[in-house]
Amino acid sequence: MKVPAKRKAAAAPPVPPARRKILLVDDHPFMRAGLAQLIDLQADMVVAGEAGNPAEALQRYAAARPDLVLTDMTMPGRSGLEFIKDLRAADPDAAILVISMHDEAIYAERALRAGARGYIMKEAGGENLLAAIRQVLAGQVYLSPKMSASALDRFSGRRPRGSSSPIEKLSDREFEVFRLVGQGKSTRDIAEALHLSTKTVDVHRAHIKEKLELKDVTALVRHAVRWVETQNLGQ
Repeated sequence: MKVPAKRKAAAAPPVPPARRKILLVDDHPFMRAGLAQLIDLQADMVVAGEAGNPAEALQRYAAARPDLVLTDMTMPGRSGLEFIKDLRAADPDAAILVISMHDEAIYAERALRAGARGYIMKEAGGENLLAAIRQVLAGQVYLSPKMSASALDRFSGRRPRGSSSPIEKLSDREFEVFRLVGQGKSTRDIAEALHLSTKTVDVHRAHIKEKLELKDVTALVRHAVRWVETQNLGQ
């Protein structure tokens, strides 16, 4: 009697790779909603949480342990630069990609120095944003082609003399004070926003005047206001 051959067990369906978790940090709910919709449509990533300010973001990060933080640069409370530094201090391996409406020529290098792994303008569009997210998730740094070329020129010493903005002379803290001065904030307002003493803010203002070669407080305020206005033209 012929023994029937054993049927081969059906191969188990392949297990899809786990989707990478993204934490969204932006103070505009509509912006977060649009980003969440775009990311959740992807097969390889998912939104693991949202936050509207840096303090909330640090709490969400500890709970969600995301693979990447997608954050705006200017938010209520601590600045985006300070948030990046705080997050990297809490987790040196944190992957952070900045998405901002602010000029990358001014902010991108500062963001990378603070610990971010990429910077992309909000106007870059969805496809470019997804490419930037995947590039950072792969362990690489993302900059736009324009900023990458600028960074290479700086590294190779080919950047023409006098091509840099005087604003680049400012430290990150001085830069934040300068930005708030341009928004019409008083010394006390700036001190509260940055958790500094008024005396420390005055010291920063003095350093800013010296570095930008401004003769007095009035010239500083006028210069800062004009600079903030130029930044807001693209908003």
